Amino acid sequence: MTVVNRIDFDFLRVTFCGVRGSTPAPGHLFAKYGGNTSCVAITPADAEDPTLVLDAGTGLNRFSQDLEGRPFRGSILLGHLHWDHTHGLPFFPAGDNADASVTLYQPEQGDPLQVLEKVIAPPHFPITAKQLRGKWSFRSLEAGKHEIEGFSVQALDIPHAGGRTFGYRVSDGISTVAYLSDHGPIAFGEGPNGDGVFHEAACELAADADLLIHDAQYTKNEFPSRAHFGHSTIDYAIELGTRAGAAKVVLFHHDPSRTDDQIDAIVAVNQHHNVRVIAAAEGLSLDLRNRHHHTQAGAA
Repeated sequence: MTVVNRIDFDFLRVTFCGVRGSTPAPGHLFAKYGGNTSCVAITPADAEDPTLVLDAGTGLNRFSQDLEGRPFRGSILLGHLHWDHTHGLPFFPAGDNADASVTLYQPEQGDPLQVLEKVIAPPHFPITAKQLRGKWSFRSLEAGKHEIEGFSVQALDIPHAGGRTFGYRVSDGISTVAYLSDHGPIAFGEGPNGDGVFHEAACELAADADLLIHDAQYTKNEFPSRAHFGHSTIDYAIELGTRAGAAKVVLFHHDPSRTDDQIDAIVAVNQHHNVRVIAAAEGLSLDLRNRHHHTQAGAA
């Protein structure tokens, strides 16, 4: 992400800081798309820095580097609490900072700090989340519509193995981003294509979105032996975007074994759809001007 003076800009910016699922993927085979786990930063129109972050995977460290020493002041929305979506929290210099001010939201399932400390606390980690420096607030979020950092945020339950999971729809009143990072629709049945049902919550979150950022962890051939892991196929993500009228589908939560060459090939064979298909990559920024005009900046 190239930081520029955005005071006169009138568009929302979405920057990908971590795009992998399950576990980080280091090495030269993954250098183009990146090996950090889920983290997406959203910068409002007329703002220099992001104020809303979706998930707190290891990409949070990359996000801190992008801020170039400035503290983070804003909110983080966790889709769920699996390791690949929380591991970045104690390795987040922009948030673990005396001048930071962070509100962390997670799907309601009890006291938010106690739930988080099942992931970050001794003996599994040296400190607890409440020992992070700066001003931190930990909140539970119920399904429904909320106002967070000036955005309209809709949170809906979506199926994913191993704990309550939200998909999010974020809008500034002009542009809309749908975020379903971990989505196992096969839990509701095979659906028309064997990849899962196009259920009400998924369709509502994705409807007419400028960007649909969606779990695309498995190929059609991989899916039969891995469907119980709670993720989606690439085909499902694209078909959901097509059905929902999204302008662009961003394939996300890449399997940690998926090499750059393999992702390139997946994108190449999926350019015939009515919806535009791209793959999320660390450092990729998408500027959303309006429903039919998108520009790209800072592509990795």
